[in-house]
Amino acid sequence: MKLSVLDLAPVIAPADPAAALEQAAILAQLAERLGYARYWVAEHHDMPGLACTAPEVLLAHIGARTQRIRLGSGALLLPHYKPMKVAESFHLLATLYPGRIDLGIGRAPGGSAHAAIALSGNFLGNVSRMPETLQALMDFLHQRYTYEGQPVTARPLPAEPPQVWLLGTNTKSAAFAAQHGAGYVFGHFMSDADGAETIAAYREQFQPSAHRAEPKAMLAVAAICAETEEEANRLAAESQAWLRPPSEQMASSDMPSGSGRLLAGTPDSLRVQLASLGRLCHADEYL
Repeated sequence: MKLSVLDLAPVIAPADPAAALEQAAILAQLAERLGYARYWVAEHHDMPGLACTAPEVLLAHIGARTQRIRLGSGALLLPHYKPMKVAESFHLLATLYPGRIDLGIGRAPGGSAHAAIALSGNFLGNVSRMPETLQALMDFLHQRYTYEGQPVTARPLPAEPPQVWLLGTNTKSAAFAAQHGAGYVFGHFMSDADGAETIAAYREQFQPSAHRAEPKAMLAVAAICAETEEEANRLAAESQAWLRPPSEQMASSDMPSGSGRLLAGTPDSLRVQLASLGRLCHADEYL
């Protein structure tokens, strides 16, 4: 059973953002010691409870404090950015940390409507251009981008390019991943969609690329593990309260959702739950 970590870099009182980011590095180091495959960090904007607004910056820091574990974005929110800048940033990371970098792409706003507009203007318009933006990014990563007939390269060129993944919660994101020969991550913890159906659609439509010859799917799962079932359930209840803060502090739509799909239990019972879910969805790895 291959396990990886997705970190939202939470700021939990009385800690401040600096302490939260230090905890992110400690978590990555612990995951590496325990044999986890990857450490990924999410991107969110103008959320008091979350500290990471720039995954590529935090990953550069954590790369210097780890040795082997793969590092990635889960996800970098592509509609906010120009493809060349994204390719340059992750090429730089892949040059600094050879064979360890994953570029996970998403298309959510990562915050409120006002934060999205402040960051990149007309977000809905940017999302509507996602097919073209994603194609341009893949062209940069494959060194085939041209502008007015002239090649443009996103340097530095790493010896081993970043692995590309698309994250999503429906068949549209799965289709994007399949079309571009990328890995796919289904957000089980934040979706009511059928994960088995979505991953099956990805596998059926997958087109091999220079980066990946065969489809590979992950499940992003929220899980609470403790020594006893009672303790796991208590921690799960606390987690749900944090994930859905009072409306006067922040709209629930601005925070990660899906607490109803939270898994909880002892190591043995969680292993059974994850194995069952993996068989159902034909997933290769759990995030």
